Amino acid sequence: PLPRPSATHDRKDDTTMGRLKGKVAIITGANSGIGKATAERFALEGADLVLAARRLDKLKEVEAYAVAQGVRALSVATDVSQPEDCRRLVEAAVAAFGCIDILVNNAGIDDKNKSITNCDLELWEKVISTDQNSVYFMMKEVLPHMERAGQGSIVNISSIGATRSNAGISYTAAKMAVIGMTKNVAIQYAGTGIRCNAVCPGPTETPIFSPENAAAFDKEFARACARHFDGSVPRTQPEDQANAILFFASDESKAVNGETLVVDYGGTI
Repeated sequence: PLPRPSATHDRKDDTTMGRLKGKVAIITGANSGIGKATAERFALEGADLVLAARRLDKLKEVEAYAVAQGVRALSVATDVSQPEDCRRLVEAAVAAFGCIDILVNNAGIDDKNKSITNCDLELWEKVISTDQNSVYFMMKEVLPHMERAGQGSIVNISSIGATRSNAGISYTAAKMAVIGMTKNVAIQYAGTGIRCNAVCPGPTETPIFSPENAAAFDKEFARACARHFDGSVPRTQPEDQANAILFFASDESKAVNGETLVVDYGGTI
């Protein structure tokens, strides 16, 4: 197992509560956006981290931040759309830390708001593989370890694109499937100490919503999807989503299972 590093800063910040002290968490898509914010928050709360994404260089930056908070961290280059990579990631986590207490299935890609008439098979399969199949692969690999421990918390990141069906066709389908899988796993493990919940972020200041990326969105369908917004509701920040994920990951939500939490300033009410 990896040795615990010495903290290099003063951990007297009011936001540091130690709610995840002694826990081991895998976070996919941990190199940017919501995943990065979640990893940083978990580190402040005392969790040892296994960080996964395709780009190792950005992961190493998050790892360095975590280690500076006095926790252990391991970066693993992973393509979560591939079952072999997911298996290798979980094996690396167990080898390094001996257990897995928390799984955050955050990795995902957008579909440029492509409607069904503009979504080709290649885009469909790419989004479904990354946003839907990866959640299945990761849960299937992690659950046997949680079963042996008799406890664990899985937090799956879905989207308001699932609750409102107001994203592209492939993204909507994948994120709705994430909610269905979340509830299905929650039913199976109810009362066992293993919980599975989902967070549905609204528009959040992440690379997906960067001006460069948004410029490639299907404009006609994006306008149709945005008709219920009047511009008065702000975008959330990655830290807002990390706080919701932290709640489901921590023992503060020990009685919550199979639930979906929408975090969007009420924009989709």
